[in-house]
Amino acid sequence: MKKTVFTFAFILSVLSVRATDIQVIAEAFQSGNAALLAACMDSEVDMALPETARRVNGQEAVDLLARFFAVGKVSGFTVAHHADKKESGFIVGKLSTEKGDFRVNITYQTKEDKVIIQSIRIE
Repeated sequence: MKKTVFTFAFILSVLSVRATDIQVIAEAFQSGNAALLAACMDSEVDMALPETARRVNGQEAVDLLARFFAVGKVSGFTVAHHADKKESGFIVGKLSTEKGDFRVNITYQTKEDKVIIQSIRIE
């Protein structure tokens, strides 16, 4: 029994080390604070919001997201699905605001254990 518990704990610890840390992204959406994502943005990001869809530089992506958060106060964010595949991954979540609920899709790459956001789609 002890051997089984130890083996299970070891496997979990190995898997958790391999998973990308998306905490900063979740916190930014949970608090409605786009500035937290500034360090995570790639040089160009595909942004799709209810009112616009275009490719912008990283700072413009943060500004668009900040404006979106300002229009409807954020009341919550939950990650519905998160997956990593080699040097990339994605997050699917639900963003709750005063204006309603939105589905959020984020794709990213990982470079040296850092998340680099490639696209954000809010629908």
